[in-house]
Amino acid sequence: MERHKKTAKKTALLSILSNTGLAIIKGISGIIGHSEALIADAIESTADVFASFLVLLGLNYSTKPADDNHPYGHGKAEALTTFAVVGFLLISATIIAVESIRHLSDPQEKPEVFTLYVLAAIIVIKELSFQYVRKKGIETNSSSLKADAWHHRSDAISSVIAFVGISLTLLFGKGFEKADDWAALLASFFIIYNAYKIFRPALGEIMDEHIHHDIIEDIRKYSLEVPGVIDTEKCLVRKAGMVYIVDLHIEVQGSLSVFDGHEIAHQLKDHLMEKLPSIADVHIHVEPVRL
Repeated sequence: MERHKKTAKKTALLSILSNTGLAIIKGISGIIGHSEALIADAIESTADVFASFLVLLGLNYSTKPADDNHPYGHGKAEALTTFAVVGFLLISATIIAVESIRHLSDPQEKPEVFTLYVLAAIIVIKELSFQYVRKKGIETNSSSLKADAWHHRSDAISSVIAFVGISLTLLFGKGFEKADDWAALLASFFIIYNAYKIFRPALGEIMDEHIHHDIIEDIRKYSLEVPGVIDTEKCLVRKAGMVYIVDLHIEVQGSLSVFDGHEIAHQLKDHLMEKLPSIADVHIHVEPVRL
């Protein structure tokens, strides 16, 4: 798990650096190239910088070991960080929408052709960033990294929308001067949609929602590999950051001594944590059954 923690933090740092560079490029290109859509994209990337920084802070805090005040660890801080990321997305979407509507009533200069080349490069970079960060999010089981990945995908698609808007303006000229502004406005709605997609899993994590069916199946399967375990009953799993905490009821032969039942429970806990490294702790309740 230590390797996963380092990987997650490194990935978040790379997001900060890439978002900073792209925000600067978009902002300068948008101002020089007279593109409201590109400037809107720069605003979103600026929000992404702060969001990625929050992800890094959240990862640093959520991976702290358990202490007296936090016996289950600090993992829930990661989901709270994801809420902050959603907040930044909503703020950037609101700014983009307000600015787009305001500029619809203003005279609009024709965007420069070079802005399309800038956007094309940004789309490729952002899609590659999405694939990389998402892969690392799945690898480390980090909800905040997965949220950060969708930030990159959101940026890529809003850049596609900006590309289409600028292309319409350049291709058709008169009568399509506002296509750039409409593209920015459309991008703001897409950002809000992505914010919801990021928010929903994080809410489930905070509420300990019963959604970890795959790992529950694995727990039941591996439990039966331990000698003395007849069957499993209740199995509850909650996610805390990049790890899981498990409550498991097992059935053992009723004639066993308390000592033997306790020993089986310890063997089972060690076995599960070996087979499933993402499990941080297992609380086992022993149920005696007559054979």
